[in-house]
Amino acid sequence: MITAHHLNNSRSQRVLWLLEELGVPYEVVKYARDPAMMLAPPALRAVHPLGKSPVITDDDGGVTVAESGAIIEYLVERYGAGRLVPRPGTPERLRYTYWLHFAEGSAMPPLLLKLVFDRIATAPMPFFVRPVAKAISDKVLQMFVEPNLTAQLDFMEAELAQHEWFAGANFSAADIQMSFPLEAAAQRVGLGAQRPRLQAFLNKVHARAAYQRALARGGPYDFAD
Repeated sequence: MITAHHLNNSRSQRVLWLLEELGVPYEVVKYARDPAMMLAPPALRAVHPLGKSPVITDDDGGVTVAESGAIIEYLVERYGAGRLVPRPGTPERLRYTYWLHFAEGSAMPPLLLKLVFDRIATAPMPFFVRPVAKAISDKVLQMFVEPNLTAQLDFMEAELAQHEWFAGANFSAADIQMSFPLEAAAQRVGLGAQRPRLQAFLNKVHARAAYQRALARGGPYDFAD
């Protein structure tokens, strides 16, 4: 039996979604973020030394797997039976591998920086420090974070003009992996009328029956709004 250690409003939601797409039986152990720091609770360190989510344990394989991409590759290889992954040696397989790694390697870092620097600008601090902190935050956002976000979102929008899904004509686990950065972008930046294909992508994945079942198993998930 697979156990998904699920942190609210986190990347682990897409692991539940993948399990639902594959039709693999699983159990969910839920963890709540610290309401002040928004960090995972210490209890997760009993599952994995870094104490982060997502992480799964598989009794059948006798393994613990962390990191979204590694979990997706493990589940698709062990339980997919060829589903949700293009055939090896095809252009679609190369695209699949690219987007599977792009999601966390390229798309998420500027979104995380956006979250951090937005919070710095509004965090409680002595009044005489606030102007300096805000000035630094605004400068980093203006000079580095926002240009990177714009370039990446434009790139993704252009890619979906060529293919219905990120790997090609067919839905794949790469789309599951890409869902979280796009959900985060919609929340933190907004997709707007300039990126209709990215918004359409989110609308399609949110409407999938397996996605809805995963929401029911995982509980409230603000990024699906």
